[in-house]
Amino acid sequence: MTTQASPRALLFDLDGTLVDTAPDLARATNALRQHHGLTELSYAHIRAQVSNGGSALVKLALGLEVDDPGHQQARQFLLDAYGQSVAAESQIFAPLERLLEHWSREGRCWGIVTNKPRIYAEPLVAALELTPEALLCADDLPLRKPHPEPLWEAARRMNVTAEECWYIGDHVRDMEAARAAGMAAIAVGYGYIAENDDYRQWPADQWFDSTEALVEALLPSSSRITA
Repeated sequence: MTTQASPRALLFDLDGTLVDTAPDLARATNALRQHHGLTELSYAHIRAQVSNGGSALVKLALGLEVDDPGHQQARQFLLDAYGQSVAAESQIFAPLERLLEHWSREGRCWGIVTNKPRIYAEPLVAALELTPEALLCADDLPLRKPHPEPLWEAARRMNVTAEECWYIGDHVRDMEAARAAGMAAIAVGYGYIAENDDYRQWPADQWFDSTEALVEALLPSSSRITA
């Protein structure tokens, strides 16, 4: 597809794309390890798995597959530990906050489509004082990414067409969802990407190594922001 040079609306994945949530998820993962008498894992080791969700973090922490006895109990412990403070250290990736401020002043809309449950996503967004026109979470619809329906629903709520949107994400399922939805698929390499995963091989329309490069593509030269 042809990527719009100037999209009317932006849609972001949440964890690893718009907000750096890894510090708080790493805290919860190591709380699970400590609960089982294990030493802490390094932050970098945990960070690479954050976009894969709670079950992936349980597997990383304890080696338990989804169908292993004890996995679901461990996952709930991890989520409870995370839920106690979803925004203690999490923050929007600089300089995206000022990008969104500029975007809103221009009268253009933006939103979030995430596979994070609303019970964690909503308080995180509120704590960071983010005001998306649409927030679609894992449990809002029967289907979630990589199915395109959450992206379509976000576009409907913002009163734009799919073709007028960029969907920006740090996981291959984000690119698959965007392509299926008919949106420009925008891959970012600053997020939570495993060491052996080359994000430039994902089925995207554009690839950005940094938040600065993404901002440069979205703002006119007179308004570009440096971190």
